[in-house]
Amino acid sequence: MTRARHSQIDLTATRFYHVINRCVRRSFLCGDDKFSGRNFDHRRTWLVDRFFLLSDIFAIGIAAYTVMSNHYHLVLHVDKNTAQAWTLDEVIERWYRLFNGHVLVDRYLTGKVISPTHMVAVEKLVEVWRERLYDISWYMKCLNEHIARQANREDQCTGRFWEGRFKSQALLDDAALLSCMAYVDLNPIRAGVTHSLTTSNFTSIQKRIAQLNSHKKQAIRKPSSMQVPKQPPSLLPFTSSNTDEINVIPFSCSDYLELLDWSGRQVSPDKVGRITEEVPSILSIQDIAKNDWLVTIKHFRRQYGSFAGSISHLREYAHQHGNSWYKHPT
Repeated sequence: MTRARHSQIDLTATRFYHVINRCVRRSFLCGDDKFSGRNFDHRRTWLVDRFFLLSDIFAIGIAAYTVMSNHYHLVLHVDKNTAQAWTLDEVIERWYRLFNGHVLVDRYLTGKVISPTHMVAVEKLVEVWRERLYDISWYMKCLNEHIARQANREDQCTGRFWEGRFKSQALLDDAALLSCMAYVDLNPIRAGVTHSLTTSNFTSIQKRIAQLNSHKKQAIRKPSSMQVPKQPPSLLPFTSSNTDEINVIPFSCSDYLELLDWSGRQVSPDKVGRITEEVPSILSIQDIAKNDWLVTIKHFRRQYGSFAGSISHLREYAHQHGNSWYKHPT
């Protein structure tokens, strides 16, 4: 039975969520359609551009993403505190980048005198917008409806483009987050589309590696001018040390890249390079066994239901939401 969305997205339990949506049409979201002979790879750019636009507007960051031929994955981070700190005008400016707004708000913005009663109405309306700007359901609505309209115009048709509402998984602990991000970033390698992280097009890991390489080149050419950051500004950053920051991924970038390179060699036997027997240190830190890790990064989506994490976290989350069961790898 489908779970209510409020029981799947609970910001008191976690800020990280894995979302996925699949195209319903035979003609694919992206890639080649063998029946019509058409290629739809340009739609991958539509999606990635929309990911970044929405994350610039919403208080929702992107930890990982990949765009496949007929579906996409996102690992999202919800920053409710930042959204609540926005001023009235900041919320309006963000909302108006996507929607037409409201006549009372228009009058407020033009500096026209409005009554105290109308001002209260403006403030209430803006508070509704504020809540929507850190709501994953609204983020996905603005993403999926926009892409569906673009695809329908291109295909000169009407009707559903997505098979249904997006599916989401709450990532309840660091191990679940790490596993899910790796599962998403390794999707093209696991599917046999490519054998290299650097050629995994339209993935967050490719973008992170390209950014890191640009930073290194800049450091060699102009050591005194470090203008190119190590991490992409459009993606949620990794942290390299213990910190109380909440708007970061709680692992170092170097550890994550090492883990993905090692994992990619394990899941793709055709991947060039030696497979070292030494297990990446981050797995030991997270207390994840090698065999469990390899199974998880291949089958993460099927191993868990609407929430993922350790047995203790799953049991606690299920209890809080009145569920008598939870899905966990056996």
